[in-house]
Amino acid sequence: MIVVPDDFPSVFEGSAAHDQARRLGEVRLHSERGAEEEAELIRRIGDARVAINIRAYARFSDAVFQACPALKMISIWGTGTDNVDLDAAARHGVTVCNTPGVNAIAVAEHTFALMLAVARHLCRIDRDMRAGEWPRDMLAQLHGKTLGLFGTGAIGSRVAALARAFGMEVLGWSARGEPGRLRAQGITPGAKEQILRRADVITLHLRLTPETRNFIGAEAFALMKKDVIVVNTGRGALIDRDALVDALSSGRIAGAGLDVFHDEPIKPGDPLLGLPNTVLSPHNAGQTPEVRRDGLLLAVKNIENFLAGHPTNVVAGSSG
Repeated sequence: MIVVPDDFPSVFEGSAAHDQARRLGEVRLHSERGAEEEAELIRRIGDARVAINIRAYARFSDAVFQACPALKMISIWGTGTDNVDLDAAARHGVTVCNTPGVNAIAVAEHTFALMLAVARHLCRIDRDMRAGEWPRDMLAQLHGKTLGLFGTGAIGSRVAALARAFGMEVLGWSARGEPGRLRAQGITPGAKEQILRRADVITLHLRLTPETRNFIGAEAFALMKKDVIVVNTGRGALIDRDALVDALSSGRIAGAGLDVFHDEPIKPGDPLLGLPNTVLSPHNAGQTPEVRRDGLLLAVKNIENFLAGHPTNVVAGSSG
């Protein structure tokens, strides 16, 4: 039994991946909201052996694993694993797989879209022109500027390539170190504090872990240039929310382009919504037909390989 407990908003139902999953066994699909509640998630998983995780609001906790002893594999659509207790999964003999790299091009392009929109004041200029104004803002140019890149995996590496095409110098920080790999990609390795001080644009592409939560806080903002632009397409909690709002509202930084938030969907009245120096998108950087098709198919391919005894893209549990 394969269960999809959290296909809301629906992307899996009726897809090529849905058809492929049916060839592997019975598929039980839930395309209504509710999987964010632990008891409901447990009910939906039931006696399924495999779960396909579509949305990060479905949280696979130790209690979920205890209540669902038949569950042996979770296949995540996407890269992030912060909604899964990986230690608990390993303890309960559950293999967790994801789909790395599938959305790298789309998210990197979106990162640059946010970067350019903030640098060029595009949203405000468009709004002012529609109101009958003819704004004459002084705009920022990316050529010749320095990009500070935190996270140099598939997405970060693609962002670096785009930055070099724009004529930017790229400084990079990787949680794994690997200075040789960074230099081979045209990225100059740097310490966190060094990058924060030098960068004209900072982009975040880190996984959310206990070590990276609040990776950018008040102390980090204090080191940045006053005209820096911060772009986050990783996870909202990589940045301390109060420190971000303070830096933006006080003019400590020039602006931010954000695709991810602490609360998703973002709540009415959130202070970020009222700040003129932000450009916001609803966690949809990877929402392209190509990413959706290829990512969902890879999530099902991971299941096929797991059932055949040779799991792929394993982030927790047995790799074979």
